[in-house]
Amino acid sequence: MSHFLDTTETIPAGLGFSLFGPLHLVWLAVCLVAILVCSFAYKCLNPAGRGCYRKIIAGLLVCDELFKMAILFFGGNYSTGYLPLHLCSINIFVIAVHAYKPSKILDNFLYTVCIPGALAAMLFPTWTKLPITTGMHWHSFTVHILLMLYPVVLTVNKDIQPELKYLPKSLGLLCLIAVPIYGINLLLDTNFMFLMSADSGNPLYLFEQMWGNHLLGFPVIIAGVLLVMYGPLELIRKLHKKAL
Repeated sequence: MSHFLDTTETIPAGLGFSLFGPLHLVWLAVCLVAILVCSFAYKCLNPAGRGCYRKIIAGLLVCDELFKMAILFFGGNYSTGYLPLHLCSINIFVIAVHAYKPSKILDNFLYTVCIPGALAAMLFPTWTKLPITTGMHWHSFTVHILLMLYPVVLTVNKDIQPELKYLPKSLGLLCLIAVPIYGINLLLDTNFMFLMSADSGNPLYLFEQMWGNHLLGFPVIIAGVLLVMYGPLELIRKLHKKAL
C-alpha cells in the first residue's frame, strides 16, 4: 500500500492496469451488477423509499469526492486541476440538487449528459496508470459507478422520463455552466471540461487534427449523443402511438 496516496502524475510507470484487461472488466461487471440490483430494489420501494435512495446515492457521491480531496491533501498532490469542475464532478452537484428538488430540466440533463459521460469514463478510463492499491484508483471507479447508478436506475424505473421539449433548456444549462468554467480555465491555466485542449486519447483530438480546433468537435459529439439517447426513445413512442 506504499502507493495509496499516488496520483497519475506521481505513480511510477508500469504499475497500472490495461484497458479491457481483467481488472477493468471486473470493474465493468461490478457496475453492471450494481445497476441491475439497484434497479430491481428501487422498483420495489415506495415513494418515500425512493426519495431515501436518491439522497443516499447523492450523499455517497459527495463523500467520494471528499475522499478524493483527502487523498490529494494528505499526499501533498493537490492542485487547482483537481477542483471539482470537470463534467463528471459537476454532475455530482447536479445529482445532489436533483435528489432534493427534481425537475424536468435536471431529469433531461442527467439523462443526456451524466449517463453518456459516466459510461464513457468507465469504458475508456484515463486513470489506467493507477494500480488497485491506490486510493485514486478506487475513487475513479466508484464515483463513476455511482454517477451511473443514479440516473440509470431512475430512468429504468421511469422516475426520469426524458422528453425532447425539455432538451433545449437542459443544453442551455450545460452552456451556462461552461461559460464561467472557461473563465476559470483562463484564470487558473486549467482545462476543465476540455474547453482549452484535448489530449491524443480524447475523441476531441481527432477534430483538432482534422479541423484545427478541438472545440468544433463538441457540436458533432453532442449531436451524436442526442441521436443515440433520444432516437430510440422517440421511435418507440411513435410506434406506441400508432399501435393505439
